[in-house]
Amino acid sequence: MNLRFVPNTITLTRMALAAPLSWLIAEGNHFWALTVAVYAGLSDGLDGFLAKRYGWQTRLGGLLDPVADKLVLFAAVIGLCSHGTLPWWLGGLLVGRDLVIVAGAIAYNALIEPLRASPTKLSKATTAAQLVLVSMALILELRDAWLPSLVLTAWLWITAGLTAASGGDYVATWAAKAVRKRREKGSAP
Repeated sequence: MNLRFVPNTITLTRMALAAPLSWLIAEGNHFWALTVAVYAGLSDGLDGFLAKRYGWQTRLGGLLDPVADKLVLFAAVIGLCSHGTLPWWLGGLLVGRDLVIVAGAIAYNALIEPLRASPTKLSKATTAAQLVLVSMALILELRDAWLPSLVLTAWLWITAGLTAASGGDYVATWAAKAVRKRREKGSAP
């Protein structure tokens, strides 16, 4: 029996949870929203572990996994913005950064050369900060939350700063790389 499909199935399940997660948050059902978010986080770890441990990595899985992560994150952020827990400007910043990165990646791939990119340390720190922010916001929304809103506000600004810095870093790095590659192609025989 070939089980190579298991990590991708877990990833697809995580993708399917994005819309219900956003709806649960927007409806104010934060306990179940947090439960879904925790499941999404655990499933992300599980599919990665299985793929690496048993050599079940696939090109499709490599593409689907970051898409699933972003869908869940975007769903949570949009739900939290709809509910009024997070400001809309932050939601726009988080989603806008990734849209700019994806548009840049598509352009680089189409105009320069096939893209072989991996996330930077700053990008990984940004994603971690975003996930912590969403978790903190969900915890804060639960009754009897122990997390002071001042902590959430401070983390919101840290996350916004990291998000803006990471977006700027991607744009500057890949624009410079594109210019360099174009020059190399222009001077090649």
